Amino acid sequence: MTIGSEDELDKLRAAGNLVARTLAAMGAALEPGVTTRELDQLGRAMLEREGARSAPEVTYDFPGATCISVGPACAHGIPDDTVIKAGDLVNIDVSAEIDGFFGDTGASFAVPPTAPRIERLCRDGRRAMWTGIRSVKPGARLNEVGRSIEGFARKNGYSLVRNLASHGVGRSLHDAPGDIPTWYEPHDQRRISEGLVFTIEPFLSLGADWVEELEDGWTLRPAGGQPTVQYEHTLVATSRGPVILTLA
Repeated sequence: MTIGSEDELDKLRAAGNLVARTLAAMGAALEPGVTTRELDQLGRAMLEREGARSAPEVTYDFPGATCISVGPACAHGIPDDTVIKAGDLVNIDVSAEIDGFFGDTGASFAVPPTAPRIERLCRDGRRAMWTGIRSVKPGARLNEVGRSIEGFARKNGYSLVRNLASHGVGRSLHDAPGDIPTWYEPHDQRRISEGLVFTIEPFLSLGADWVEELEDGWTLRPAGGQPTVQYEHTLVATSRGPVILTLA
């Protein structure tokens, strides 16, 4: 969506802040012995306490309030009785609707002790996201986001998953302008308008460029099981620079 009023911005900020606080609380509770279902119950309680609804539930009838993926899975994992272990790489994605507006955020967490290459992957996953965020300017082409992220990935020896993309968000979980590649698509002529609301969420990997859906119909993982991370913010493009909505 494209913001048309200060009231819309305030409501998007409220949705973004809520999902950010929920993600932070779930990340803080992530430790060996906890199950993904218990983490999801924590997230659900925080959302419902403030009158919000889980976006994947209301939009896609997803079987959980949040998506929690334990590596090598990297997206859309269903919360269940899986027990978190030391060394796991876990992705948590939180999106919700409140007062008619949606917020969407996510992050990957390495449960200590972790190998140095996984620690670097997490660090660089965040750097890749911020590289894309810094490229956002009204009037620029949307594909500049993907160009900057792909440049970072190539320079640092990573691959990018190319069948998972950023997207517009606002009045719905997946809103106009649709999918936004986090890799460079030279033929994408769309431009960033003032007030455009969208996510930036690269999936940075140690070798994977594609994910496959598992038999549960939801969980996504690289065919080769390569470690993959995702970091995501929702933002608004403004002439003063990108405004991050999903800060706790």
